[in-house]
Amino acid sequence: MHHESLAQFLRGAKTALGDGPVAMVFCEDEVEIDTTLRHVLQSGFRCVIAFMPKPFAMARDLRERVHRVDYDLDAERAVPRAVDAVIGAGPGLWMFYCFNAEYLFYPYCETRSVSEMLAFHAEERRDAMLTYVIDLYAGDLKRFPDAVSLDRAYLDRSGYYAQARSDAARRGHPKERQLDFYGGLRWRYEEHVPEARRKIDRIALFRAKPGLTLRDDHSFSDEEYNTYACPWHNNLTAALVSFRTAKALKRNPGSSYDIRDFRWHNSTEFEWHSRQLLDLGLMEPGQWF
Repeated sequence: MHHESLAQFLRGAKTALGDGPVAMVFCEDEVEIDTTLRHVLQSGFRCVIAFMPKPFAMARDLRERVHRVDYDLDAERAVPRAVDAVIGAGPGLWMFYCFNAEYLFYPYCETRSVSEMLAFHAEERRDAMLTYVIDLYAGDLKRFPDAVSLDRAYLDRSGYYAQARSDAARRGHPKERQLDFYGGLRWRYEEHVPEARRKIDRIALFRAKPGLTLRDDHSFSDEEYNTYACPWHNNLTAALVSFRTAKALKRNPGSSYDIRDFRWHNSTEFEWHSRQLLDLGLMEPGQWF
């Protein structure tokens, strides 16, 4: 289904969104658009929306399964504006957003659908889920100069850490159950990454409600949505394995020539399985067994 603008999509959004869950994929370039959309569909999202510029191509088999929306990703606050608009059109629905060449993994995702996972999460009275953006990168940059290779993808097995998130409204005191998470390529090459973009936490899964808005730092206007767990026990978390940072570092002339190989002594080949991410402590099953 092709929509020539966000406004056109919103006119029929009630029918398109259905009962959810809804996935929004923002395509900043043409790298791995089709694999990203197929991964989202295989995860069990019932409505998938792909926001992309008009010239971008999409595989024929996806055209009847994905709502393609012609959209300028270079416009100011393009992603928050689109997410806010879809939130307004589907209050009460579970939603997810990511970029192309990003792939959602959650505990036991090989055998359980995203709807099952979100149903359990909702039973724990949670309306949002913390996801960690885990950087992927190609092992051979000479062969894959854009740093993207699904067959030979690597990730960092250590080097992740968290810091208290200060609350400006409370004179810098830490916010309750909120942390800033760091690691991966954004940590190792922080001199090439603006400070505001070094965090790897994102509230990528959430339940829409009236008045909810997405901030530029991937947090939400409702502070409870930004917490990593409820007050009484640990909750589920998920991971977004992502080539986005690697692509940016190799595309930017200021960093590209300084990086000949992303691999280091803590690199390990990604197995494309949730068990590896659980074993590395990169997501949390909580009470879901």
